[in-house]
Amino acid sequence: MELLPVHENLLPESETDVCSTCGADKSPTDSPVDMSIDNQNNLSCGLRARHVRRTPNGNATKGEKADLESSSEEESSSDESSSDAENILDDIKQEGKAAIAAGKEMLHDASDKAQEVIRKVWEATPFSHLPDWLKDNDYLHSGHRPQIESFAECFRSIFSIHTETGNIWTHLIGCILFIGIAVYFFLPAEQEFPAGEKWAFAAFFAGAIVCMGFSFLYHTLYCHSERVGLVFGKLDYCGISLLILGSFVPWLHYSFYCHQLEKYTYIGIISVLSTSCIVVSLWNKFSEPAFRPIRAFIFSCLGASGVVPTLHYTIANGWEKSVNEGSLYWILTMGALYLLGALCYAARVPERWYPGQFDIWVWKKMSGRLFFLMEIQAVVRS
Repeated sequence: MELLPVHENLLPESETDVCSTCGADKSPTDSPVDMSIDNQNNLSCGLRARHVRRTPNGNATKGEKADLESSSEEESSSDESSSDAENILDDIKQEGKAAIAAGKEMLHDASDKAQEVIRKVWEATPFSHLPDWLKDNDYLHSGHRPQIESFAECFRSIFSIHTETGNIWTHLIGCILFIGIAVYFFLPAEQEFPAGEKWAFAAFFAGAIVCMGFSFLYHTLYCHSERVGLVFGKLDYCGISLLILGSFVPWLHYSFYCHQLEKYTYIGIISVLSTSCIVVSLWNKFSEPAFRPIRAFIFSCLGASGVVPTLHYTIANGWEKSVNEGSLYWILTMGALYLLGALCYAARVPERWYPGQFDIWVWKKMSGRLFFLMEIQAVVRS
């Protein structure tokens, strides 16, 4: 069957419609054949439209090209904006790092200046403001030295008034005193001593001078830093052990002068006990405030070890000879004063009875000073 041609003049002008994609006429018609042709044309236009959207370089209209170009420009602009944002973020990060570094440097400089000020000028500090490693006696409420990170300033502090003033000067004066006595004792050429006497008195003076010197250094420098305080605290306890050892050597030497076996046996025993105390003193925890009673107990036991040779001498020679020739009163007085000093140290007396009243002139080791005076008299008496 032959299809009849469709004439444009048969359709009204108002109903004429042209496809925007291919320019084909999409005017409605009543013919089934024409409707079939129109459907084919519409399908073809749709395929062309999809083809145009998938391939921008095809036969696209100017408007569609403009849309594609606009979309490409927007994507390019978005990429440029993203790149600019990343650059800005990088700049901000760099500036932030530089600011942090500058801040750290400023804090370091401020800390150095603060430490320099502390080295030049320091004020007595209440107990509550001290760092934990400087808190030793909570019955002393004020007058403490703060941390002084300068050895020169620590030594200059001995001329200031604070909680350690009494301890520093009593140990310093004691050290100088024993050095002077030792020089006076050994220097004169006309005084000739047997080798045994020289060693006995050398042990005593060495123990006294070392103990006084180490104690002076400890009370002067322990506020420098925690490590320095720990080191000189150990030396202080070692000095006490050496002092107790040196204190008994002259008395044992003369009391058992004619009994060599007993003399060297007792000297050996007291030497071993003193060395044991030194080893224990090197333990870090031994210096902590909680171990104060244990320290006092150990040194008291070391001093009490002299009771055995004293009883031996008294039983062997009788009371009268022990008092007149063996200086028994002096050795007993020395032991009693030493024990009293250890008890005062452990119980923190008298500051325990009157908290805050003995902050500056608390003579915690006055009994120790009396002990040394008794030692001198005992040596002279011998």
